[in-house]
Amino acid sequence: MHLPGAEGYLRIENVRKEFDGFVALDEITLSIRKGEIFALLGGSGCGKSTLLRCLGGFEHPTAGHIFLDGQALNGLPPYERPINMMFQSYALFPHMTVEQNIAFGLKQDRMSRADIARRVEEMLALVQLNKLARRKPHQLSGGQQQRVALARSLAKGPKLLLLDEPMGALDKKLRTLMQLELVSIIEKTGVTCVMVTHDQEEAMTMATRIALMDAGRIRQVGPPDEIYEQPATRFAASFVGSVNMIDAVIDQDEPEFVTLRSPQLETAIYIGHGISGFEGQQVSFAVRPEKLGIGKDEPAQAHNKARGVIEDIAYFGSHSVYHVKLATGFTIMANFANVQRWASEGMTWGDTVWVWWGDNDGVVLTQ
Repeated sequence: MHLPGAEGYLRIENVRKEFDGFVALDEITLSIRKGEIFALLGGSGCGKSTLLRCLGGFEHPTAGHIFLDGQALNGLPPYERPINMMFQSYALFPHMTVEQNIAFGLKQDRMSRADIARRVEEMLALVQLNKLARRKPHQLSGGQQQRVALARSLAKGPKLLLLDEPMGALDKKLRTLMQLELVSIIEKTGVTCVMVTHDQEEAMTMATRIALMDAGRIRQVGPPDEIYEQPATRFAASFVGSVNMIDAVIDQDEPEFVTLRSPQLETAIYIGHGISGFEGQQVSFAVRPEKLGIGKDEPAQAHNKARGVIEDIAYFGSHSVYHVKLATGFTIMANFANVQRWASEGMTWGDTVWVWWGDNDGVVLTQ
């Protein structure tokens, strides 16, 4: 639940950033709510870090405006903005203890010694590092260093917290644990947070909303489940998660159903609802591998099934991904949940199998 008047707490309006003629940000407009954890997700060079640096005051937009809680940020240097940034490297002072690192910004603001001690104690309790207050950074694990950096960023009570690839320095198992811990700490403080990541899992786990970026533009904004289940474009469908992307043409366009024809499938694709399109229109049909069933027996349904040969198997423990080559030459992916030990032994390389999906399991994309 967001506070009244929290809509548009952080407003980014038509922000453009050029470097020697190269457009890094192309007319970016976003509205971020108070108390939200908002992720900028995209590949290398998409502009997400440049946008974060513009928010922090380390870069200045070529054009456009940024407002935080009604205050214009354009032209303000980083130290005058009510914003703190946690860098990927954590940037802890190696010669200082944990409590000295957390207190550093408070001393710079000339806070009284008693108030600093009280605030540092609060931050140590928040990140559960009271017992390690006298240790130096090199005596801490990666996860502990990250919590110190977060405590230091939150100590001054910023209106906005910026996270630059917050899990980048951690190994995979620790990263998974810290994602939920970091969200819990941020939510306890109620601070508004904008994070940059190229890791889809990180964005999906931590963010309340995601902006998917590509080539300096926002391609889609929405909650994680919407970005995944209802991608707006081929790029969005392909970038987030695995997907089967099938080229097709709208064959029948009725209010209650649509059929698509594709050279990659021998039978028509049946969509169990109407779409905004027209007969003869070139589209893409995107369906996630986990939506597909797979087995040796032909399914009873009349539509949305195909027969092929298992070409490859990727085993992930919880599930296996089967790559099935169809008679048309197109390879389609289907997930198989390994709910029982050795359950997938019934299907192996070279076996002829059927794959199938439901009438509402895929998305028709027109752009």
